[in-house]
Amino acid sequence: QVQLVESGGGLVQAGGSLRLSCAASGRTFSTTSMGWFRQAPGKEREFVAAITWSGSGTYYADSVKGRFTISRDNAKNTVYLQMKSLKPEDTAVYYCAAGTNSYNVRAGMVGSWGQGTQVTVSS
Repeated sequence: QVQLVESGGGLVQAGGSLRLSCAASGRTFSTTSMGWFRQAPGKEREFVAAITWSGSGTYYADSVKGRFTISRDNAKNTVYLQMKSLKPEDTAVYYCAAGTNSYNVRAGMVGSWGQGTQVTVSS
């Protein structure tokens, strides 16, 4: 199983940018699909983005398409979420997730979750 630790969250003004990182431990990272989810106060956790083990396939929620970019560096066992043009509605705790394939990750069927990192976007 993969252990995940997120970092990079913080407070940013609307229109600003942040890059989240998720460091993974475990030998299987390079063959594991990864994803990002978020949960705003009073709302259910929702899918944000996913990436295949090779990085050749990426998937996004409609609400972030064109503003967020998911990427990974298998040599560093790290997956990233570059967020641009942030909006107040992007405010949430962001979670990193690992799954057997990108379809399962997108569906929330993941084997590992990180502890989450807070992103707050002020208007």
